Amino acid sequence: MFGKSSSDALFFDAFRKHAEHTLEAAQVVRRMFDQLDRAKELAKEVVENEHAGDSITHETMRRLHETWITPFDRADIHTLISRMDDVLDLTEAVAKRVVLFEIDEARPPVKELADILVKSCEMLLEATKELPSLKKSPRVLEVCTQLGQLENDADDLYRKAIAQLYKAGNDPLVVMKWRDIFDALETAMDKCNDVANVLEGVVLEYS
Repeated sequence: MFGKSSSDALFFDAFRKHAEHTLEAAQVVRRMFDQLDRAKELAKEVVENEHAGDSITHETMRRLHETWITPFDRADIHTLISRMDDVLDLTEAVAKRVVLFEIDEARPPVKELADILVKSCEMLLEATKELPSLKKSPRVLEVCTQLGQLENDADDLYRKAIAQLYKAGNDPLVVMKWRDIFDALETAMDKCNDVANVLEGVVLEYS
């Protein structure tokens, strides 16, 4: 079982809190596509969560260098918090692009892609909550498998979105703007799967 010491608990709390900020940011991005008239206001909420996540990442890195005994391999801790931060950074990138490009209408299937991102972040949060206990390792592994399937679903939607985007008649400027947004969303979900791969490796090594 992980988390026997107070220092272990600090690392696990950091993973959980970071995942909470990432989920909140993803939920705000999803709302943004229903309330584009509030895009600037909502984007500020995403940025606040990204800053909070950055602080957690930096503190985790500092603690990693100062702690003699860690709950699992140092390299895995570094990779895990870094990959989690990638998800949050890319979620923020989506929000910033919506504001920068002055998007005033949600192009399909952006809402479906954002729904998958939210679901993926929900599952990452669940996995980080369960991580301290090896008794819950089967559930963590199940979540990792489900995240892989969500990434596949997102890839299918992304390809359809890009195909529709490049159909004749679309303004080239509109194509460039939405290609950038779709790319950021799809990459965020790729990074969710990267987090799942790290979690899976940790659980398999220590269970």
